[in-house]
Amino acid sequence: MDKTFPSTKLALPLWGAGVALCLLVFLGGLGWWAGYQTDPYVQEVLHLTGNLNRGQAIFQTNCAVCHGLAGDGNIGPSLHGVSQHKSSPRLIEQVISGKTPPMPKFQPNAQDMADLLRYLESL
Repeated sequence: MDKTFPSTKLALPLWGAGVALCLLVFLGGLGWWAGYQTDPYVQEVLHLTGNLNRGQAIFQTNCAVCHGLAGDGNIGPSLHGVSQHKSSPRLIEQVISGKTPPMPKFQPNAQDMADLLRYLESL
């Protein structure tokens, strides 16, 4: 009795299907990135140089009520180290989308967003 498992006849198709599935998941995951690559607002923000002090002022005016004066959390989560978990395009999307209730949709002009992004990246 042959005790080899999995059989070569079964292993290769499953291996191929696994690779194909991983590739589809990877390429599907890149779909969100492609959207940022073509979004003119995101591209404009990413091409601007943000001002840390202005970003802090924008943050304190618009975000501190929920995220705390220094971004250390209050009603909303702490934002310390957020740029280590989210890319710049994803941070922009988080701010402008309003997809994370109760966070409101907020789309400042591109320079203000660049300034805010600079501040968020400093936390």
